[in-house]
Amino acid sequence: LRRREGKDRIEFPAPAPEHGPADELKQVLGKTLGVPLFQEQAMRLAIEAAKFTDAEANGLRRAMATFRHYGSVGVYGQKFVEGMVSRGYDVEFAQRCFKQIEGFGSYGFPESHAISFALLVYASSWIKWAYPDAFCAALINSQPMGFYQPAQLVRDAREHGVEVRAPCILASDWDCTLEEAAEVREERPHPHGRTGPLKAVRLGFRQIRGLKEEEVRRLIDARVAGARTIPDLARRGRLSRRTLELLAEADVFRSLGLSRRDALWAVKGLVGEAKVETDAPLLARMGVTEAGVALPDMALPQHVAEDYRTLSLSLKAHPVTFFREQLAKAGAVPCSKLTELTNGRRVAVGGLVLIRQRPGTAKGVTFLTLEDETGPANIVVWKDVFERHRKLVMTSSFIIVRGKLQREGEVIHLVADQFVDLSSALSQLREDETTPRVRSKVDGGLIRSRDFH
Repeated sequence: LRRREGKDRIEFPAPAPEHGPADELKQVLGKTLGVPLFQEQAMRLAIEAAKFTDAEANGLRRAMATFRHYGSVGVYGQKFVEGMVSRGYDVEFAQRCFKQIEGFGSYGFPESHAISFALLVYASSWIKWAYPDAFCAALINSQPMGFYQPAQLVRDAREHGVEVRAPCILASDWDCTLEEAAEVREERPHPHGRTGPLKAVRLGFRQIRGLKEEEVRRLIDARVAGARTIPDLARRGRLSRRTLELLAEADVFRSLGLSRRDALWAVKGLVGEAKVETDAPLLARMGVTEAGVALPDMALPQHVAEDYRTLSLSLKAHPVTFFREQLAKAGAVPCSKLTELTNGRRVAVGGLVLIRQRPGTAKGVTFLTLEDETGPANIVVWKDVFERHRKLVMTSSFIIVRGKLQREGEVIHLVADQFVDLSSALSQLREDETTPRVRSKVDGGLIRSRDFH
């Protein structure tokens, strides 16, 4: 409100000795400091100042959200101005009042809607401040929802002192849960909130692509009953081969002393010697022991690629980390450096495409959110630039963006005019010439953006 009142505030006329126009406007807009915020205020302004009937005021309300397409808007404007002038208001002031209503028509809410939304925002902000650990777990458990992907939620939580732990065959539930942290990172004494250290967030099995909750519930029951080996978990939990392979690919068996490759080898070994159909019950295949094999360790880039493919995030490293040298040679700076650069400077950044937005009210402007290992960057693509690079903007998953930095206070955008598609480079993370490739149970790209058009 403080930011807007300078240019959008309606300055009231000097008050008359008795009740007059200024008093009418103050009664309608006084509590929002002269800024029309609610649809009811526009209706009351029309009724009180321009003497609209209730039906006419409701028609104005209905027209406000579709000013560009509603054929009778001009009629409302003319009637509004003439009504105010007939009651003693200055013509220029009356026109300015209608312009204010017209301007906020595309974003105005009913007051009850705005208050309800504000309450949710306030409560959510308070919980994030006082309980960032619980807030992170709850949002991931509510996926898919909103703009933010689990990788972004986890990154933000870690930046605020929350320890996040990978899915574990012996510790994870279906949902994300809270555990005692390994070390006290921060005491958080709040007047009306918690005291004591933050909890650690244990990622749940729900984060593994392709898993079925029904089988996971049986797995948890088997674990509670004492199962502590892959054959025992498979037998007691009546787990399918697909589920076991998905778990192994997600690297959840480290608490049993098995790396990602070792676990996958062990899972496949349960049926390899028996030579039975892959859809046969595992109970019929138990008892075959696979000979131990020393498998080469996976490189960190491969681990990160597999984490993103199976979990949509990695706690080990960010994928862009492995391309920083390549990005630097192309002139791209880390996203975090944008806060240090001056307004209007030409600059380039590179990162994964997390979000694409092309709102109908933005006159063809497209908004992108990129992320590298240092954080996010907001990209603005004007309509003419978008049309020249439509396919790249709408389909790429890893890009370099060049353009002009635009900043106002702490709000920073990069207005794009050039792009370089690096999406094919992401496949390099999974390359390893020393070991054979194993067909995965989960296909798809390394990163999937959330697109809103």
